Amino acid sequence: MSTDAIVLLREDHKAVRKLFRDFEKAGPTAQKTKKQLIEKIIELLTVHTYIENECMYPEVRALVPDLEKDILESYEEHHVADVLIAELAAMKPDDERFTAKATVLIENVDHHIDEEENEWFPKVREHLGRKQLQEIGARMLELKEKAPTSPA
Repeated sequence: MSTDAIVLLREDHKAVRKLFRDFEKAGPTAQKTKKQLIEKIIELLTVHTYIENECMYPEVRALVPDLEKDILESYEEHHVADVLIAELAAMKPDDERFTAKATVLIENVDHHIDEEENEWFPKVREHLGRKQLQEIGARMLELKEKAPTSPA
């Protein structure tokens, strides 16, 4: 398994996007399935944003000052996702706004992932060497072990 920070984050993105698609495919009456999917989405996103906020973003901000604007925007996008996650965690799947709120979360996170993968990651890879990305990835894997799994 690679410890390259970007590879690890892309793997997380792929896993969460699969859950997003599963949620979108679930029918309007599949409340139990949607609740289970949202619980998995919340867990994955909570761990993912934790390792980015605590490791990837501060490291890149220190090593590649040109990306500070992108990093600050990413922190804010995480904040919006955190608010939606906290609200979804407190909701029941039969709440009239549950699916709408989940859809907004999915749209926001999809946008964030697209920006990271298409704009941010190439710049990071251009500025940081393989060894640096592996060291950051190793720290992220350590953090993942103790990361919170819910907004509580």
